[in-house]
Amino acid sequence: MLLGYPIGELVWLAALIAGAGIVVGILAGLFGIGGGAVIVPVLYEVFRVLNVPEDVRMQMCIGTSLAIIIPTTVRSYLGHKKRGAVIPDVVRVWTVPAIVGVAIGSVTAAYAPSVVFKSAFVIFAIFIATRMFFGGDRWSLGTELPKGFILKVYGFVTGLFSSLVGVSGGAVSNAVLTLYGQPMQRAVATSSGIGVPITIAGTAGYILAGLRHMAELPPLSIGFVSLVGFALMAPVSSYTAAYGVRLAHWMPRRNLEIAFGILLLLVALRFLISLF
Repeated sequence: MLLGYPIGELVWLAALIAGAGIVVGILAGLFGIGGGAVIVPVLYEVFRVLNVPEDVRMQMCIGTSLAIIIPTTVRSYLGHKKRGAVIPDVVRVWTVPAIVGVAIGSVTAAYAPSVVFKSAFVIFAIFIATRMFFGGDRWSLGTELPKGFILKVYGFVTGLFSSLVGVSGGAVSNAVLTLYGQPMQRAVATSSGIGVPITIAGTAGYILAGLRHMAELPPLSIGFVSLVGFALMAPVSSYTAAYGVRLAHWMPRRNLEIAFGILLLLVALRFLISLF
């Protein structure tokens, strides 16, 4: 027994988390996302076995996911930046609005029913996946990114969405950038850049939001962030992100779009099943 749980069970859960970390890292580098779509369901099962109360379990998954994503997203961003694929002006303009969105989402997620966020994501993911599969260049909002207020709104929405479901915002920012004519590789690279402030701010928000629930949370937790989950998954996912970056710059644009569409459909299916 360790911390009151069977050793064998803890070893299996640790292996599951580490294995998911490999997938998370590759996804981060490949699509400019943090991998929260993989992390959250894995952690949900881990915290279920550890008897984390249902009313705080999802918040715990989201907060821990955002913390795990931090080193993965940073490594992915640095890899893409080294290749000159990041659009720095977009990262600069989106940063503050995204952090504001994260702050609002961190508070909202603790009180609103999860069905609202899951349903919204299913609709969004199916829409974007359909564009990736069938729309091609015909689905477009313009050939150049908007300036000023509209661009800031996109940053805010990206941050808000990210903090509600425990991701770094790649799904939203990739969609926005490609709809305005940006190549998928540049969209992926820029998404990883905006993911850095989003995940850091989101982690801080969920730590603060969970402080009043400490009595309900498992050992070695700080607010809604599990240090055990972070310690097991973050190093693995951070290391494997470099392989995803290489793959993103090797794959043709059309193949990358199709792969991203498949990923979105799988994530949408995961959320759809959880509604029933």
